[in-house]
Amino acid sequence: MIIDVDQLRALSEAVLKRAGVPEPHAELQTDLLLEAELRGRPSHGLLRLARIVERIGNKVADPITTGKHSWRGDAFLEVDGQNGLGPVVACSALDAIVEKAHTTGISIAAIANNNHLGMMAWYAERVASKGLTLLALSTSEALVHAWGGRRAMLGTNPIAIGVPASPRPFVLDMATSLVSMGQIHDYAHRNKPIPANWALDAQGNPTTDAMAARDGSIAPFGAAKGYALGLAFEVLVASLTASAIGRDVRGTLDSTAVCNKGDVFIAVDAAVSGSMAATIGAYLQAIREDAPANGFEFVAIPGDRSLAVREERLRNGIPVADGVWNDLLALSKR
Repeated sequence: MIIDVDQLRALSEAVLKRAGVPEPHAELQTDLLLEAELRGRPSHGLLRLARIVERIGNKVADPITTGKHSWRGDAFLEVDGQNGLGPVVACSALDAIVEKAHTTGISIAAIANNNHLGMMAWYAERVASKGLTLLALSTSEALVHAWGGRRAMLGTNPIAIGVPASPRPFVLDMATSLVSMGQIHDYAHRNKPIPANWALDAQGNPTTDAMAARDGSIAPFGAAKGYALGLAFEVLVASLTASAIGRDVRGTLDSTAVCNKGDVFIAVDAAVSGSMAATIGAYLQAIREDAPANGFEFVAIPGDRSLAVREERLRNGIPVADGVWNDLLALSKR
């Protein structure tokens, strides 16, 4: 079914406030979930709302805290997320390091004990729109098998990069897995088979059954090189945040475990970023205008398709799976 954006926003905010989330925090969390829906990323959208509410009810997510900040030196911010809501803790940390980067040039936030961040592009665009460059990294529960392996040993470990550009920032958001576990859950929710190369089942065999894949492991992107990059992010984030690593990570997929993964944000305020925004924008446009190869209709920049989807859904509404819509209605009446 197709639901108006404003209706979904009001419903999500109401659900969160009924769960004890202060209004500003409910607005942040809802904006993140809705942006995922608008950009065609339902795996990071409203299907996660029920779990957020359950985690609050089970006392493994604190709807009030914005995290505890401790500066190590001039530019390194240690954050104890205190089990807060992912975007609330993250945005508080981002505000702090963006302000600091104006004077130090670069600043980093290393966050432990924070809940799921959701769609990473949301943070990258948020900072790049202010004229700063952002590098964002996060880890997850062990969901990805090693190259040549049969069971989950490392997280999907997404990376997002936001760079100021004209007329809009350049934003890359990608997991180091072939797909996210959220996409697997979305396929399972819609009772659809997954492509054959996406995942292994619990016995380490290839599967197209989304339900079986949920209990198995996802393939790394880019074969051995993607696996190596994901592993590098795993150890980098764990070392900077003193958080759990590999199969010891918990709390990103359930409603009962305390979340113990790590998040890292690096904000850079380059003196030349303003003058470079037009140069970068022109370069990106030149790529778009390049002649497409056989089999392609056009050349796209990362984010172009999702922004086109966003414009269409703002006009016409967001398609919401029946199960997700029914869950939202039930939550609103609970």
